[in-house]
Amino acid sequence: MRSAAPLFRFDDRYARELHGLYEPWRAAPVPAPALLILNAPLAKELGLFCEALASPDGVALLVGNRIAEGSSPIAMAYAGHQFGSYSPRLGDGRALLLGELVGGDGRRRDVHLKGSGRTPFARGGDGKAAIGPMLREYVISEAMHALGIPTTRALAVVATGEQIARETPLPGAVLVRVAASHLRVGSFEYAAATGDLDLLRRLADHAIARHYPELATAERPYLDFFREVASAQAVLVAQWMHVGFIHGVMNTDNTTISGETIDYGPCAFMDRHDPATVFSSIDQRGRYAYGNQPRILQWNLARLAEALLPLIDEDEERAVAVASEALQGFEERYLSAWRLFMSAKLGLASDIVDRVDAAAIGAGVPALLEQQQVDHTLFFRRLSDTLRGDTGPVRSLFADPSAFDAWAPAWHKLVPATANERRAVADAMDRVNPIYIPRNHLVENALSAATGGDLAPLHELLEAITRPYEERAGLEAYAKPAPANAAPYRTFCGT
Repeated sequence: MRSAAPLFRFDDRYARELHGLYEPWRAAPVPAPALLILNAPLAKELGLFCEALASPDGVALLVGNRIAEGSSPIAMAYAGHQFGSYSPRLGDGRALLLGELVGGDGRRRDVHLKGSGRTPFARGGDGKAAIGPMLREYVISEAMHALGIPTTRALAVVATGEQIARETPLPGAVLVRVAASHLRVGSFEYAAATGDLDLLRRLADHAIARHYPELATAERPYLDFFREVASAQAVLVAQWMHVGFIHGVMNTDNTTISGETIDYGPCAFMDRHDPATVFSSIDQRGRYAYGNQPRILQWNLARLAEALLPLIDEDEERAVAVASEALQGFEERYLSAWRLFMSAKLGLASDIVDRVDAAAIGAGVPALLEQQQVDHTLFFRRLSDTLRGDTGPVRSLFADPSAFDAWAPAWHKLVPATANERRAVADAMDRVNPIYIPRNHLVENALSAATGGDLAPLHELLEAITRPYEERAGLEAYAKPAPANAAPYRTFCGT
């Protein structure tokens, strides 16, 4: 049934332009939809009215029980390398693209359901989702947005009123996700594998028009497109590294063309700094460990380059040569972004980022933190206190502060000398170094309570992490890591 009220006015450009890359489909009926949480700021950004979204008709639209104006629900097709192994047919096994909205800011965004039931791409699962994992995606994606990191966002989480079978029965939910697009490296792998050059070209032209329209008239648009995607992903992973974020499942089907973070399954934020940190229960060999993320992103981009070769040049040898050269630029772009972000975190002026002494100070920070597994977030946040004359907070993070004492003098030489200037730098550092991140133990507490029907801890957590740079009285617990004697943290995909 279509909605009588034009709450959503969708466009279905993807469905119109990319036949062969989707299956038309409907969401499984939701027996008793009940809105758990609605993202009011995002709704406003999209030009939607919260009161209408929260109404019975609005909630019916959010879960796919009703179809909105202009919507042609589809399950998107894509392939992917999962933990390095190629899967030729993945696709939206439990998700649907409802359509595209043009918000008040003129930006086009996808509106997408997750947990909406089995599709033709389902691979043995029930296509459903539990409340906990869907609220996890809401929490982490909103935290990433508040940190200034490109990300998909959650518009709403709706309880379905049914129990789904996992290790134990769990209350079901549907996530309504918003993204610049859901185009992935895996989308191009799928199109290339069909052998249909026209389909591959249509996909690339669609992606260029959507994300990099300035390339449409370029001399080599598909090569330049690859360079732009690689650059966006290089900056993205540099941002992940600086906040201690671990994606957990960096498959090529979870690598976007837009440069947004997508798919918050077994993700988590690192407390103690250790490049070998892995939280995902399925990443038994540490392929997607914190320290491996830049290398894995480059590997994923190599798969995109392979898919694009027929478009880059008719001569395969020439195509490989220029694509390989473009791929080599990833490391330089990543390191440039990493140094720039590190300089801001250390309060160093942008005009000294490339100086040898500044680069050496920044490059030494990971080893400094790893040596004693210092809390990643608190080190940078408390470092600013030293510029206000108090070294106690940051030194207390080290079991043996002599390591910090040996590193600090060289850093001090690169920041201003006067007290007033140092206070200004300290304030600037606090604007880029968060005090609140989604600490894993707090996330689990909030999700456990929400699964049991108590949403108060979830809202309290969101209040802290959506204003991550503003330290506030009463929120001290949200700045603390898990107790040292806590059990090793593990995350799960939720399927």
